[in-house]
Amino acid sequence: MAEELRRKTAGGVAPALFDSGIEVKPVYTAEDAAAGNGAAGERPGEYPFTRGIHPEMYRRRPWTMRQYTGFGNAEATNERFHYLIRTGNTGLNVAFDLPSQCGLDSDDPAAAGEVGRVGMAVDSLRDFEVAFDGVDLDRITVSLTVNGSAAIMIAMYLAMAEKRGFALDTLRGTAQNDILKEMVGRGTWIFPVEPSIRLVGDTIEYCARHAPSYSPVSVCGYHIRESGCNPAEEMAYAFLIAKAYIDETLRRGLAIDDFAGRLSFNFNVFGKLFEEVSKFRAGRRLWATILKEDYCAADPKTMWMRMIAGGGGFGLTIDQPENNIMRGAYYALAAVLSGAQTIALCCYDEAYTIPSPKAQQISIRTMQLLIEEMGLCDTADPLGGSYFVESMTDEMEGRIRAVMTQIEADGGIVDGIASGRIQDHVSRKAYEHHLGVESGEIRKVGVNCHRVDEETPDVEFHPERKEDLDLQLASLTKIRAERDDATVRRALARVRSDSAAGANVMPAIMEAVRAYATVGEITRVLVEVHGRYSEPVMA
Repeated sequence: MAEELRRKTAGGVAPALFDSGIEVKPVYTAEDAAAGNGAAGERPGEYPFTRGIHPEMYRRRPWTMRQYTGFGNAEATNERFHYLIRTGNTGLNVAFDLPSQCGLDSDDPAAAGEVGRVGMAVDSLRDFEVAFDGVDLDRITVSLTVNGSAAIMIAMYLAMAEKRGFALDTLRGTAQNDILKEMVGRGTWIFPVEPSIRLVGDTIEYCARHAPSYSPVSVCGYHIRESGCNPAEEMAYAFLIAKAYIDETLRRGLAIDDFAGRLSFNFNVFGKLFEEVSKFRAGRRLWATILKEDYCAADPKTMWMRMIAGGGGFGLTIDQPENNIMRGAYYALAAVLSGAQTIALCCYDEAYTIPSPKAQQISIRTMQLLIEEMGLCDTADPLGGSYFVESMTDEMEGRIRAVMTQIEADGGIVDGIASGRIQDHVSRKAYEHHLGVESGEIRKVGVNCHRVDEETPDVEFHPERKEDLDLQLASLTKIRAERDDATVRRALARVRSDSAAGANVMPAIMEAVRAYATVGEITRVLVEVHGRYSEPVMA
C-alpha cells in the first residue's frame, strides 16, 4: 500500500483511495454514472434491489435497533434486556460467554475465569427461560450471537418459545451460526469444517420445515472485515460462504425458495462513508443477481440481501474513547443511507469493556435522533442518482465479483478455509493495516493525529462478579439434580446415533434440550462423533 501511494504521489497531490483500492476522482459527472450498470429507472423494492428491498424503506417502518448485550448469568442479562427495551430497543442481540460459545458447561475446568465475562452464561434450557422471562417474542426479535454451539442454542431458543406458548411457524429472530467465518475471523469453533457445515445445513433445513419465519443463519462478513480484509473482500467472502451453506441445503432436496429467503447477513460499517454506502448498494444488487441467475430463485423475497449493519468495532479506539460516540453516529448514518434493515450500533466504551447502560443508551439515542430529528426516514435511497455514488456502486460490484472469481478459481471458499489460505490472507491484511496506523499513513484521530497527552479515559469497566458465577454454578447443580437422568441419557444417545448416521441432528438436539441436557453434554456427544477442529497454520 505504501509503495503504491509513493508511486502515485510522485507528481504532486496524494490521490484519495477507498480501502478497497478504488481511486476516487476529484469530480464525478453524468458520464461516470452512465458508464456502468447504474440504477437509473430502478425503484426501491424492485429487482435487483440496488436502491433497497422495500418500496418505501423506512417511510413505512424504521430499521430495527438491536443492541449487543449479555453478561453474567441469565438473571442479570434479563434485567439488561428489559432496560434496553424500555430505552427503545426493538430487537435484542444476545452475547454469550466464551464457554457457552465453545460448548463448555460453566463448571468445566476449561471454563475457569471466563464464565459470564464477555456474555451471558448458558448451560441449559433453564437459562433461556430465565433470560427471556417477560420478553414478548412476537414484538421483540432476538439475535443469538453464537456459532460453534449454534445448533444447541437455536434448539434452546425454539424450545423456550414453544414452552411459553409462542407459535414456531411465526416466530421471528436469527442466529449468527456462521461457522466458516469463525474459522477465518474469530476462533470459537468446535467441530471440523465438513461436519460444521453439515450442522449449519441441519439448522437451515429444520427451520425451513418447522420455523419458516426464523432466520437460522446470519452470514458474517462483519468479523472477516474486523480481522483485516477490505470492504470488497468482506462482501465477497460473505457471499461465497452463503453459497456454501445454500449448496449444502440444496443437496437435501429443498428448493431454493423454500429457505434462502431466510438467510441474512451481518456486515461491518466503518471507514469511508461513501465506500460503505456503495458497498451495500453493490452487494444488494449482486446478491439478487446470484440468487436469480445462479440458483434460479423465483420469489423476489428470496433475492433480498437482508442485513444487519454492525457498528464497526474495529473502527473504535482506546485513545480518546469519547470520539467513538461521533464515530458511532457516522456509522449509523452510513448504515441508514445504505438501506440496512437492522442496526446494532457499537457503544463508545466497547474498545474497553462490555457496554455500560449509559453507553448503550447513547447508541440507542443516536439512532433515535436519526429517525426523529434528522429526517432519515423521509425517503428511500436518498443518495440514489448521485454521480459519485452510482459510479462507486458499479466499481464496488466489480471489485466484489473479482474477489469471488479469484477464490473460486483457487478451489473455492470451503477449500480455502480448510487449507488456511483465506486466514493467511486476512491476517496479512490486518498486519498491513496495523503498520499503516503505526506509520500514520492511515489516519486515526486521537491515535496518530490530533492526540492529547496523558489522557485518563472516562470509561466504566464491567466488573467481574463472583456472585454471578456462584449463582450460575448453583443453578447448574440444581438442574442436574431435578431433571430425569434416564430421559437425558436416551436423548443424548439419539443425538449420537443420528449424528453418526448423517441424519439431521436438530430433532434429537431439540429432544435433548427439552430434557434439560446441558450445552457441554450435547457438545461432548457431537465431538465423540466428529472430533474437534484443528486450525491450519501457514508457513
